[in-house]
Amino acid sequence: MLLITTRTYPPELGGMQNLMGNLAIHLNILHPVKVLADSFKNDRLYDTKNNFETYRLDGIKLIRKYRKTSLLKQIFDEGGIKAIIADHWKSVETVPDFIANQIPVVCLIHGKEINHELNNASNRRSIFALNKTKYIVANSNFTKNLAIHKGIESSKITVINPGINSPEIIENEIDQEAKKIFDNAEVKIITIARLDKRKGIDFSLFALKNFKTIHNNFKYVIIGNGEEEDNLKKIVKELSLENNVIFLKNINTNLKNALLKNANFFLMPTRINEGSVEGFGISYIEAASYGIPAIAGKDGGESDAVQHNKTGIVCNGNDHGDIYEALKNIVENKKYLKLGNAAKEFSANFYWDKIIKKYANLLNL
Repeated sequence: MLLITTRTYPPELGGMQNLMGNLAIHLNILHPVKVLADSFKNDRLYDTKNNFETYRLDGIKLIRKYRKTSLLKQIFDEGGIKAIIADHWKSVETVPDFIANQIPVVCLIHGKEINHELNNASNRRSIFALNKTKYIVANSNFTKNLAIHKGIESSKITVINPGINSPEIIENEIDQEAKKIFDNAEVKIITIARLDKRKGIDFSLFALKNFKTIHNNFKYVIIGNGEEEDNLKKIVKELSLENNVIFLKNINTNLKNALLKNANFFLMPTRINEGSVEGFGISYIEAASYGIPAIAGKDGGESDAVQHNKTGIVCNGNDHGDIYEALKNIVENKKYLKLGNAAKEFSANFYWDKIIKKYANLLNL
């Protein structure tokens, strides 16, 4: 039995939630799993769709942490646990030392959660927790190198990129709805992300103001929500881009995928913002699976997900002038078509049936 302990898990939305949900499903094909997860609205409905046992814990964080440790002890005492897999070093903190000394503990690391100043309290706490592990799985080479710089033992770290599911077939009705949203635009651009400064949407809008002087007929669909939503809408108004930019949120997965499929390219030139960094960027790979190349930032782990001038364009997300040049580059002679074909081929390396074998090899399943 593999025991997965996680703070981020479906049906809550997000990249980490999606990763841990799919990791549980695909590991369970190879070896039985149990999941310890935080409670979330409609979680029972989600859990009944899976053929493995999921324990949900609710309550305030401190109480939930102690309850999770208690439940871990109980499950371990029942026997048969081959390894524990954690989504975050804070999840490793709930694993008692006596258990970590007897079975392998694996922890995933993603980038921003380990990006603390050397020797500050959070840095020391993360290292102390990760010292319990036998294996640390970094989502990119960037995250691995960042972890080593932050004092995490390099010999424990293995790079395994996040996986994706194969692209879904888009029904004609949904496809037509997506086409209507893009409204026969000459250039169709999309971003799917949490709306925070790290994603670079604000600087993208500044770049698009200049882009509009040479390509007036474009639509930019932004799907997501977050603390930057009001600010981004304000920027759109100030730049007179109301006829070009469309904000969507809380849409169903089918429409999201249809919009992705109908776009010309994905735009997310991320940057480091107050220590928050993009460790990999699974959304680039999801876009690539539909044949959609990306404009990405250079500061994080995007180089594992976007190959410059092969499957997309990597630019300086701190410079909206550089983003503007990337926009011109990808549109010139419809370069996005060639990049998109290569991106689709590249994305096949990240299908879960291939990624899960790397976890199987790590754990000797």
